[in-house]
Amino acid sequence: MDTKNGAPLASFIDLLLDAICIVDVEGRFVFVSAACERIFGYTQAELIGKPMIELVLPEDRARTQEAARQIMEGDAKPHFENRYVRKDGQVVHIMWSARWSEADQVRVAVARDITERKRAESLQTALYAISEAAHGAEDLLALFQHIHHVVGNLLPAQKFSVALYDAGQERLSFPYHVDARNHSPVPRNPATTLLCEEVIRTGQPLLLTPETADALPPPLRAAVSTDAACWLAVPLNSLKGIIGALVLKSYADGVRYTEKDKELLQFVSAQIATAIERKQLHARLQQMAQYDELTSLPNRRLLYGRLKAALARARREQGRLSLLYLDLDKFKQVNDSFGHATGDLLLQEVARRLRQCVRESDTVARIGGDEFVVLLESIALPEHAWLVAEKIRSALDHPLNLDGRHLRILPSIGIALFPEHGDEEQQLLKHADDAMYRAKKTAEGAAQQLDDGARAESSV
Repeated sequence: MDTKNGAPLASFIDLLLDAICIVDVEGRFVFVSAACERIFGYTQAELIGKPMIELVLPEDRARTQEAARQIMEGDAKPHFENRYVRKDGQVVHIMWSARWSEADQVRVAVARDITERKRAESLQTALYAISEAAHGAEDLLALFQHIHHVVGNLLPAQKFSVALYDAGQERLSFPYHVDARNHSPVPRNPATTLLCEEVIRTGQPLLLTPETADALPPPLRAAVSTDAACWLAVPLNSLKGIIGALVLKSYADGVRYTEKDKELLQFVSAQIATAIERKQLHARLQQMAQYDELTSLPNRRLLYGRLKAALARARREQGRLSLLYLDLDKFKQVNDSFGHATGDLLLQEVARRLRQCVRESDTVARIGGDEFVVLLESIALPEHAWLVAEKIRSALDHPLNLDGRHLRILPSIGIALFPEHGDEEQQLLKHADDAMYRAKKTAEGAAQQLDDGARAESSV
């Protein structure tokens, strides 16, 4: 059949912007139009006989094979989308219209390159998702997980690292690191750290392929010289300056990042930096609202919240819990004799020793001045609370080395048990507080008797 101007039909097909592909029952190309070279990067001769599935991005192969099976069963696919890897390593998005020819035992398909449209759609979706994550993520870790998911939908990111940079301390940390081939929570390859340091130092994104490694600074070139993978690193720029970096690495066979990918990630990274700063500010405000500034222990408000939740669990499970109310004997004398700076050091050391005396599931709180409360959850017997109290006394009985001074301080401890001493938060706290004051008066009385006895002996 000829076209109107006499050109053969095959020549007319070659002029089409969309590519026409014919694949046999074994999934191999038996015919491709000239447009395939523009879309996939391979010549017609290179594609004939090549398995179609080998060009599909690994993440899309399973659903592509399922779609092929459905087409061969007679289910036409007018708008099927998947991703292919070009000969140069770029990832392209393809929309297929395909059907099965029973007479010829082949799949006939028309392929349209929709990469730019998908890139624009993905970018809008990514920006919205990052904004949502900045407001909805519970903490920084959850935010980083959301960001990894968002970036992974834009670009291959089998290895994904978030580095944060503290300019004041000149310190680089990796609060988030995921590697599909190495499950270590921190980067093992020095190239990750060196890439971050380089983009933070220069403020410029870096696209690294085996062909561009020679242009790198010598330390970085040495770290990546044996790595055939493709890397992409961008700084996290905020209004306050560079706060860190993102590093991506692709393990997918033949997949390469491009200059367009670098521009895309650099654009998205500005939104990511804003989201990180927002979550960091929220975390600082939450820390200030729930934790004691001096000792970093939970404060009164957080203690009440945890106590309420613990009581609800204890009632539901018919369990036990205990409160230990602590007051440091003669703490005022320490402040008066050595100053408030030494008193602050003492409180910090007491907090550290208290944490060492309890389980990770328990709570040690500072509720004001030299008063602390220990919440012991899920205790089996009332005696366990007394054992912890003795452990605390023993821990604090050892001298405290504070700025060259060796001090000893003992606590007065009151104990309240659930359910014996109350069913509500205030009841238990009051009982423990009253018990603590009785213990303090008993200790003061014993000390006074010893002092009176010493005076009597000295007057004889």
